[in-house]
Amino acid sequence: MKLPKELLNGLIIFIGISIYFLVMNALGYSNSAYLRVFNVLFVFYGVNRTIKMNLAEGKNNFVADATSAMITSVIGVALSVLGLLIYSSLKGGEDYLKTLSESFLFGGNPSINVYCFSLLFEGIASSVIVVLLLMLYWNSKHVSD
Repeated sequence: MKLPKELLNGLIIFIGISIYFLVMNALGYSNSAYLRVFNVLFVFYGVNRTIKMNLAEGKNNFVADATSAMITSVIGVALSVLGLLIYSSLKGGEDYLKTLSESFLFGGNPSINVYCFSLLFEGIASSVIVVLLLMLYWNSKHVSD
C-alpha cells in the first residue's frame, strides 16, 4: 500500500524535526531559541517535496496544490507537537517543561497542554507562511484560468 504524498511528506517533516531536536538535546543546545528556529527548514523541505510531486504527476491546479501543501505541513506540525507532548511526559512532565518554557516563547508556568496547544497554533501559522511562500515560488508552473 502506497502512502498519500501528504502523509509521507508530513512524516518526513516529523522525523526531521524529531531527529534535529534529539541531536540538539544530546549536544546540550536544546535551550537555544535561535537554533530552534531552524525546524522551519524541515517544513520547507516537506512542503516543497509535496508541490514538486504534484507537478510531476501533472497536477498543476493552484488551489489543489496549496491544499495538498497545507495538509502536508499541518500533518508534520501536529505529529511534531504530539511527539513533544509524549517526550515531555517521559522526561518528567511539568518539571521538564519548565526548562523549555524558560528559554522559549512563554513566561510564567504553562501546563504541558497549554504549551503544546500554543506550539500547535504557532506551527500552523508558520505552515501557512511556508505554503504561501512556496506557492508563490512555484506559481509559474500552475495553470491559470
